[in-house]
Amino acid sequence: MEKFGKSQPVKRVEDVRFLTGHGQYVDDIAPEGALYGFVLRSSVAHGTITELDVSDAREAPGVHLVLTAADLAEAGVTEGMVATVVDNRDGTKGAAPRRPLLAEGKVRFVGEPVAMIFADSLAEARDAAEMIVLDIDDLPAKLDLTAGGTALHDAAPDNRAFDWGLGDEGACQSALEGAAHVVRMEVKDNRVIVNSMEPRGCFAEWDGTRLHLSVNGQGVWGPKGQLAKILKLDEANVRVTNPDVGGGFGMKAMTYPEYFLCAHAAMKLGRPVRWMSERTEAMLSDNAGRDLVHEVALGFDENLKLVAYRVDTKCNLGAYNSQFGQPIQTQLFSRVLTGVYDVQDAYLHVEGYYTNTTQVDAYRGAGRPEAIYLLERAMDMAARELGIDGWDLRRRSFIKADQFPYATTVGETYDVGDFHRVLDHAARTADLGGFAARCKASEARGKLRGMGLCYYIESILGDPSEGAKVEFNEDGTVFIYVGTQSNGQGHETVYAKFLSDQTGIPFEKITVIQGDSDRIEKGGGTGGSRSVTVQNNATLATVDKMIAAFTPYLADKMGVKEADVSFDDETFRAPGSNLTPTMLEAAEMARADGRDDLLVHQARATLEARSFPNGAHVAEVEIDPDTGVVTLDRYSVVDDFGNLINPMLAEGQVHGGVAQGVGQALTESVVYDADGQLLTATFMDYAMPRADDLPMIAFETEPVPSTANIMGMKGCGEAGTVGAMAATANAVFDALWTRGVRRADMPFTPHRVWKMLNDAMETAA
Repeated sequence: MEKFGKSQPVKRVEDVRFLTGHGQYVDDIAPEGALYGFVLRSSVAHGTITELDVSDAREAPGVHLVLTAADLAEAGVTEGMVATVVDNRDGTKGAAPRRPLLAEGKVRFVGEPVAMIFADSLAEARDAAEMIVLDIDDLPAKLDLTAGGTALHDAAPDNRAFDWGLGDEGACQSALEGAAHVVRMEVKDNRVIVNSMEPRGCFAEWDGTRLHLSVNGQGVWGPKGQLAKILKLDEANVRVTNPDVGGGFGMKAMTYPEYFLCAHAAMKLGRPVRWMSERTEAMLSDNAGRDLVHEVALGFDENLKLVAYRVDTKCNLGAYNSQFGQPIQTQLFSRVLTGVYDVQDAYLHVEGYYTNTTQVDAYRGAGRPEAIYLLERAMDMAARELGIDGWDLRRRSFIKADQFPYATTVGETYDVGDFHRVLDHAARTADLGGFAARCKASEARGKLRGMGLCYYIESILGDPSEGAKVEFNEDGTVFIYVGTQSNGQGHETVYAKFLSDQTGIPFEKITVIQGDSDRIEKGGGTGGSRSVTVQNNATLATVDKMIAAFTPYLADKMGVKEADVSFDDETFRAPGSNLTPTMLEAAEMARADGRDDLLVHQARATLEARSFPNGAHVAEVEIDPDTGVVTLDRYSVVDDFGNLINPMLAEGQVHGGVAQGVGQALTESVVYDADGQLLTATFMDYAMPRADDLPMIAFETEPVPSTANIMGMKGCGEAGTVGAMAATANAVFDALWTRGVRRADMPFTPHRVWKMLNDAMETAA
């Protein structure tokens, strides 16, 4: 690891400004005098707009602009929101109904934007919104995942958005029919709200020629292209920036109507405007996560090895296609369909449905947590029904170390892995041997104890290409320009440290520049756990160009042949010369000689293959059967992240991911009433996990360096969530199984657990 990163637990340099209130978030840096935006949202889940009168609002004190769908159309802003669709099993395309920036004639979910007001103050914009007359004739709310009901869109008269499949259905069915044992079950994956610490927000300014949108997103180039298209601008006249971002988790990777409305308003008014979501507003309008129901069948041979796997999924898209809503639970889900198991007869069938709820899109893991949750819940149930230890059942079907590279049934190629070794390490870390004694101790206190295992694998997604630029400044500092976007991961630390390791440039002299489409030519943003792997790969390519550029220049200075000059990650050297300049010294020499061409270096690089982080999560819970309260008592993780650049940052990512997975399993769930009203629209009602809901998390690694990149790295940003959901759920189910519970779905709130236990008692009686 010495060549590609010293694997040192360097503290995050950006945390100093964050913790001392010096972060530069979008709401901190809005231009002086910017008008405030406020969105009037639908209070009805489904209905026809019969009246929308904004005349009084336009005359209200402080109001400069009120936008409706009619105003946008009059201004020529007629494009709908961007969304990707998948192919149906019959070869047709998935439904692509128009998603307007502001509701056009109908509303389809509570929280849908109907009008946007811009005023001198937020209070004045709010007051003006109260003056708008909005009448809506209710239509029946569609909430279930079945075909039929009142249609949301003409493009999907039965409310089915797509019917997608992957694999050989006939071969899978034959394998199931020929299996010695078949286990079937239904698994629900509850909807969650992302709730990033910083809600969504933006500001926009227009100088008469160029538009600047600053948004707390996960990349600038996607929004840049969409702004140009929707507002009919040349891309050269659009600048997008991402300042400090307080959490994204996939939810901020895509655009939302407010960004385009603010940009249009700035252009129309010729002055800057700003908008910041409030918490309930965010819970109503941010893309949600998960929300699926699966029917699964697993076939095992006489030796209890998995030989067939079929999944039939129904997923909730919400009222519209979000930007990646259709691919999440189809293409992305399928990447890890069969997990770490050696099974080739597999089939995935997914149907997507529109409902009168907020859109569903990427949330930490984007399809892969959903796939692993289902598979590992099913393997756990299979072990119980087959009467075998769950750890042993998994080992029987593991892809073996000598089978790599391994081609999965869905077309992925796992480059390396040693799942047996990682699982053995996990057994030691979790003290598997001491579990029986801990169970007895819990029983003595009248409590139920359960242990849950999840062995996950994740496929790193996103653009495999990335660029990096290094610029030597006159004051002796260095800028590195990157195409990814930090939203809390610690990129400023890890990128600067990596460049320092490769060049000898002092860490404290390096500044990371990100999130500005004017300063950085191209980039893939952040998502799919791609950032550190692809960005550092690009940095290596840039360092190679730097060395190649400086070598002939320094050879002349040293009076030696170019071939004799070498660089040892800190200094340039050559036999016969006592001149040993560092990279910074070489840049200073070049500047003095007027060689400006040696002061800026850039390169792009593409990873030829993805990496596949994997690992084992082990959770232990204790349940009070009298109250249903679930206490997560122990939690341990053993990950194979390959070579680590900064173990401390990796551990922090795992801790955060585990918290989100545990939160979904134990406390978080979105609830709508029969009319489509969101009942969990505040933190009083939506139960985010607190610090005392989590134990200390043991984190260890068992690295098997990836061969998919020269650094041997595997992404780690989403892995914690991918493993946490099933590990926690399986632990709860393990405890409940002893009391006769045979079906248990998240979230395991006290009332739900208490009811499961009491229902099982009544059934037994």
